[in-house]
Amino acid sequence: MLRCCRPGPEFSGAARGDKPGSCRFSPLRGGTASLFGSDELSSSLIFKFPPNFVRQLRTKARRNCSNIGVAQIVAAKWSNGPAAGSPPLAAAQAAAAASSPADTPVELTAVDDVAVIEGCNSNGSVQKESFLNSDGSITVHAGERLGRGIVTDAITTPVVNTSAYFFKKTAELIDFKEKRHISFEYGRYGNPTTVVAEEKISALEGAESTLIMASGMCASTVMLMALVPAGGHIVTTTDCYRKTRIFIETMLPKMGITATVIDPADMEGLESALNQSNVSLFFTESPTNPFLRCIDIELVSELCHRKGALVCIDGTFATPLNQKALALGADLVLHSATKYIGGHNDVLAGCISGSLELVSQIRNLHHVLGGTLNPNAAYLIIRGMKTLHLRVQQQNSTALRMAEILEAHPKVKHIYYPGLASHPEHHIAKQQMTGFGGVVSFEIDGDLMTTIKFVDALKIPYIAPSFGGCESIVDQPAIMSYWDLSESERLKYGIKDNLVRFSFGVEDFEDVKADVLQALAAI
Repeated sequence: MLRCCRPGPEFSGAARGDKPGSCRFSPLRGGTASLFGSDELSSSLIFKFPPNFVRQLRTKARRNCSNIGVAQIVAAKWSNGPAAGSPPLAAAQAAAAASSPADTPVELTAVDDVAVIEGCNSNGSVQKESFLNSDGSITVHAGERLGRGIVTDAITTPVVNTSAYFFKKTAELIDFKEKRHISFEYGRYGNPTTVVAEEKISALEGAESTLIMASGMCASTVMLMALVPAGGHIVTTTDCYRKTRIFIETMLPKMGITATVIDPADMEGLESALNQSNVSLFFTESPTNPFLRCIDIELVSELCHRKGALVCIDGTFATPLNQKALALGADLVLHSATKYIGGHNDVLAGCISGSLELVSQIRNLHHVLGGTLNPNAAYLIIRGMKTLHLRVQQQNSTALRMAEILEAHPKVKHIYYPGLASHPEHHIAKQQMTGFGGVVSFEIDGDLMTTIKFVDALKIPYIAPSFGGCESIVDQPAIMSYWDLSESERLKYGIKDNLVRFSFGVEDFEDVKADVLQALAAI
């Protein structure tokens, strides 16, 4: 049971120099604390921190990244009325008055897992400061400048919408700059809501650190620029997201960075590139987009590490649930969090996870380039991840069952899905994946117009880019992603006019099955 203890000199804020009404944390030994210091006080209000608060605080201090601070939000538990064994209120107030001058600042004191606030009104409001004389000043600063109320036992992570963070004194700022004080500084460098999203992804990937950015392409491009030196060399694969290929082919050469492009299964080509060039990085997707080729991550990592090359795997199609790239030997794993991680087609984000050393290098460039994720988007990522395992389980199941049906259908010419024995890397997928994902690519037995007729006959999926959300999505890559190229140019990348990419959502399997079959019957 929580109880109040006798206030002593250690509760006093005298000699701290802060103005009355400010609320601050200060550590104390012991297990209890009390609330006092207001003429209107009629009951004790006790705040209870989560049991692991101190551990989390120490963990963050050890990490000490430039943009990782202690989240300024703690759960609180209100307990109204004095607990058994507590001193009378009058005695507590008298002791407080005797131990500190009249202008003693409001003080929030943390005691192990319990904290109390001194000097606030009984309703928890912050007292008005003497320098707030006009309504204009009051509307700007009241309730915020000198201390905010603690969020009381919120289940969901609060969204911290701020572009900057303040320091109480210049000495505190200097301590922060010299790494004696942990805090946030500027919104581009970090945000408490964003940190929660990053730590959730790190836990899922088994990573030391995660950096979350404004989009998957932002994560890819910043990672490449941060880790590959000018004049460096990378190895990538033939099948990959087109915008990634464009960046590698057109932007990196301007920095003197060259690339070797190999087939996802060409390990001899990889060894040759490693022997002939000073390779800094191997970067590809697994499974790839849109043909869902699978890289032997363990073998690739072994070959690259022998030559001192890093390995980064874009695991967006796999999700962190179906594949653990870091555990397989990769140095970094990247995701377009817009897809499965967010999962609701309502947010853009990208993330990259790995060792603290590597992620910090990427983070430093990210701070310069500024592709920052909005804290509201970070909240959507946090919310979306809570159902990730449920969504992926349904999508894995629907996609595999539909792939088997499509493979046997006479109007489907070819199908690409790593869960099928006919897939060229099925044996690799079985070894390193626990599920095969929710995207199936296949070729209709027909031309461009026949395929358009099939897509238009579907009733459930949206015709749209992207994948991995709750809603099913379908598109023809020849039109959606490669329409600016001629048919012959598209064929250089293996993109045929009859290719369909189908991202299965979380709809009922029987409904999706009936819809696909009726659309096939219409052609």
